[in-house]
Amino acid sequence: MKLLHILSVIIVVAWVTSCSHSANDKSDHDKLYNSLSYLASDSLEGRGTGSNGERLAGDYIIAEFEKLGLEPKGDSGQWRQYFSYRPHGSITRHGEGDSAKLAMSTVKEIKSNNIVGYLDNHQSHTVVIGAHYDHLGWGDENSLFTDGTAIHNGADDNASGVSALLLLAEKLKGKYTNNNYLFIAFSGEEKGLWGSNYFCDNPTIDLDSVTYMLNMDMVGRLNSEHTLAVYGTGTSPYWNEILPTIDVDSIKITTTESGVGPSDHTSFYLEDIPVLHFFTGQHEDYHKPSDDVDKINFDGIESIIRYMEQVISLCDNQGMLEFTKTKEEDKDSTPAFKVTLGIMPDYLYSGEGMRIDGVTDGRTASKAGLLKGDIVLKMDTLVVEGMNSYMIGLGLFESGDTTQMVVRRNDEEIIIPVIWD
Repeated sequence: MKLLHILSVIIVVAWVTSCSHSANDKSDHDKLYNSLSYLASDSLEGRGTGSNGERLAGDYIIAEFEKLGLEPKGDSGQWRQYFSYRPHGSITRHGEGDSAKLAMSTVKEIKSNNIVGYLDNHQSHTVVIGAHYDHLGWGDENSLFTDGTAIHNGADDNASGVSALLLLAEKLKGKYTNNNYLFIAFSGEEKGLWGSNYFCDNPTIDLDSVTYMLNMDMVGRLNSEHTLAVYGTGTSPYWNEILPTIDVDSIKITTTESGVGPSDHTSFYLEDIPVLHFFTGQHEDYHKPSDDVDKINFDGIESIIRYMEQVISLCDNQGMLEFTKTKEEDKDSTPAFKVTLGIMPDYLYSGEGMRIDGVTDGRTASKAGLLKGDIVLKMDTLVVEGMNSYMIGLGLFESGDTTQMVVRRNDEEIIIPVIWD
């Protein structure tokens, strides 16, 4: 009887633990769904930088930071860190012939703000974790939508990153306490890293105390192969020590060493801070109104949060991480592009060549008959080894040129003539 009683207790405990784990998992899913659905709702009108919709998104993030018991770390003890920016106007020509004059058009100043929360573990080192919360509103100059104006909800870009930021902040409370944590929702990323640049120029903590920075931008589309792109792996030797040891939910990573890229981690790398940037890849809905909540992989976001937790735990006892510069392309030797192919590269692809992840209707690739999934191996005599050589290749051609491309399609190599627009 005693043995049966012990067995029954073990079974009950196991059942309760299992139920508790399931409840926690469901709770995490619900939290992600609720925050992402609000941030990517039509009521916020695409969270354009400096817009009322973005202000409402900021209000929501502040309310969540307050619930978590974070400290405000913006301007003068506020949650918001304010900045303004006046974009460059366009140059217009007035008059004809020798009497013609050039004039710069006036552009209205845009005012916005970062949202900054602090988890103070009373340590000398701080980890910065960021994600941008702005998007394209009704479609700005960065929109790829060609059918007029429409709300660009930006569910993946970047309501996914902000929702992950909020859940990760909750999970770090009382854990990995050898560092403090600064959580920043950046604005103006879509305009050119405005918010993160401003923060690094006007930090609300001592940047010399920052041991590393983690950035999340478009983490809502983890694919069926569980491939996660991690940028910045060359910014500290420690990254290449720990990343191969992490085993979470069958995630496979593709890595890029450079600390420079099209998101907010770049601003911190340029301050000699080790960075990692997490990204699940571009897709056909990128910068279009169709980037909506129904296409988000919520289980995938949870897996990425668990992966990042592992990174944080392995850094907890390391103090200040060693920083290393990464090799960047020489801007003076990089050719200017006179043509574009009109495709979306597959940034998660790590094999030979450059794999196409999307083709824009009416552009060069579409007219030539290139398809999603094609792998570009050669452009005339240039062997395309990867993204870098593909980008170099774009600088070799001009509008009207005809290029013979060697493409692998369904394990067959074919030659496709391309006439550049």
